Amino acid sequence: MFARLAFAWRWFATAFSFFVFGVGGILIPIIVVPILACMPGNALTREARGQKFIHFSFATFIKLMRVMGVLTYEVHGMKQLKEAKLVLANHPTLLDVVFLIALIPNANCVVKGALIRNPFMRGAISAAGYTINNGPADEVIVEAQKVFHKGQVMIVFPEGTRSIPGQPHKLKRGAANIAVRADVDITPVIINCEPISLTKQHKWYHIPARKMHFTITANSKIDIQNFTQETSSIIGARTLTEYLTRYFHTEVGISDSVTK
Repeated sequence: MFARLAFAWRWFATAFSFFVFGVGGILIPIIVVPILACMPGNALTREARGQKFIHFSFATFIKLMRVMGVLTYEVHGMKQLKEAKLVLANHPTLLDVVFLIALIPNANCVVKGALIRNPFMRGAISAAGYTINNGPADEVIVEAQKVFHKGQVMIVFPEGTRSIPGQPHKLKRGAANIAVRADVDITPVIINCEPISLTKQHKWYHIPARKMHFTITANSKIDIQNFTQETSSIIGARTLTEYLTRYFHTEVGISDSVTK
């Protein structure tokens, strides 16, 4: 009986949490974006304010889910995150980007062009000046270089989409191209969720048997100089992508037999 009540509560709490997220996504472009645009300062100042607001909003959202009993979490390696320029993370769940932005106050991130048409996301994207991946790869690299020049932290999910649990990661070369051509070290972040939920195969209402527990670990930097010494940036990006694939497989715990 107690287990059924606990499950019913987490279903309600999850539904309420995503309702709050949706309402926030609608109100941000209507209320917050105009207010930020009217405040004094140049475009960079307004962008920084937008990022801090989204950071605060996402941190509050995560705390709401924790207080309501939807999830718990632990974070390791905050020192590494504070020193990061380019954060590359695996992408098991829908909440990964929410967690990372909640942890990094000056975060920028590469988002799919389709998200700018999402009424629940475009407000946050507009307010924070996130980088839209909606054109040639070279344009994203140029935008990423601007992000680093502004002193912001770029978040990229090298897979480009949520991974399939237990299956090999299929990393795209864009993240490696940014690292090699912008000449910035990588701070790898490993995200784990037990029991796994909110994957591409899960809807929000597919509530697991117990509350989700997230472990977010920022590891030591990967020195990009080991890959910029290649004969060309193309070879360097290819070599780095292969290295990152092996790295994430090892850290996440995907065995060699699965990847073959």
